[in-house]
Amino acid sequence: MTSPALPALPDWRAVADGALEATVVGSFTKLGLSARRAMGPWEDLDAVSLAERTVLITGATSGLGLAAAHRIARMGASLRIVGRNPEKTIAARDALRVESGNPDVEHYIADLADLAQVRDLAAAVLVRERRLDALVHNAGALLATRTFSPQGHELSYASMVLGPALLTDLLLPLLTETAAPDADPSRPARVILVSSGGMYTQRLDVDDPESEHGYRGSVAYAKAKRAQVVLAEEWGERWRDRGIVVHAMHPGWAATPGVHASLPTFEKVMGPLLRSADEGADTIVWLVASDEPAASTGRFWHDRKPRSPYHVPRTRETPGDRERLEANVDAAIAPFRLPSVG
Repeated sequence: MTSPALPALPDWRAVADGALEATVVGSFTKLGLSARRAMGPWEDLDAVSLAERTVLITGATSGLGLAAAHRIARMGASLRIVGRNPEKTIAARDALRVESGNPDVEHYIADLADLAQVRDLAAAVLVRERRLDALVHNAGALLATRTFSPQGHELSYASMVLGPALLTDLLLPLLTETAAPDADPSRPARVILVSSGGMYTQRLDVDDPESEHGYRGSVAYAKAKRAQVVLAEEWGERWRDRGIVVHAMHPGWAATPGVHASLPTFEKVMGPLLRSADEGADTIVWLVASDEPAASTGRFWHDRKPRSPYHVPRTRETPGDRERLEANVDAAIAPFRLPSVG
């Protein structure tokens, strides 16, 4: 008589990774990334070529965006960077060309918080580019005082929710055209939203998304990042049949100019445990380049693994909340859609 088969034991790496994730500090700092690399397997992105792929990154003149841009340029992509400041953006473009040895790096100027500039940016991209394999939304703002976009929207919400929503909407034809001729399922067009671990602290706020009541910069930032994660899930489902995958990610706690300017106390306390910008950008680059994330859509990633977007039950939104978010975003961006997009 044979004994019943015992259930398979969970892989030790998955157990160790889950335990690390539960600690938060251990997961989000450079310790977490080092541990996960050591546990393996860890894909060598230096062996991956992005030749013949076009990648556009917003907020690419400093911090995570610039770090991702350097890596992607070295991998041979046709790289397009977006920045607000012309001098700074052109300097970043020139440095990327020289340091990567890749001459195919171009730039666009736009403030993602200004929907009129986003519309003009998309129009320029549609004229100049023949394909768009990956769109990385990295631009953002964390401000001490409540500040407004030219259209009257709170700036964090405008730059990290409305701007990305409009730009993605306007570039859908190019993303779809890029994906459609390619029968290889590992090569869909990709939309990546760079979120933050801070979003774990906030529930989706559809009653006060622009922080009209009791403004705190860090809370407004986290609320916008939560909205990004929800939108990634919704867009992933909406555009699945177009050959487009959508993912959100968070980079952990990284030492960037944004953190230095906006969260000096946090930077001082965490000190040497903060990740470098290159370490924080690792999963951005992996989501752009690897085959694995191309096989799914609408997920939330950290250190190359899909993660739950909820650490505590109170932050879960309802289906009605999701519908209201999409309706509110669509209403805000509708006046800026290009006539040909409709």
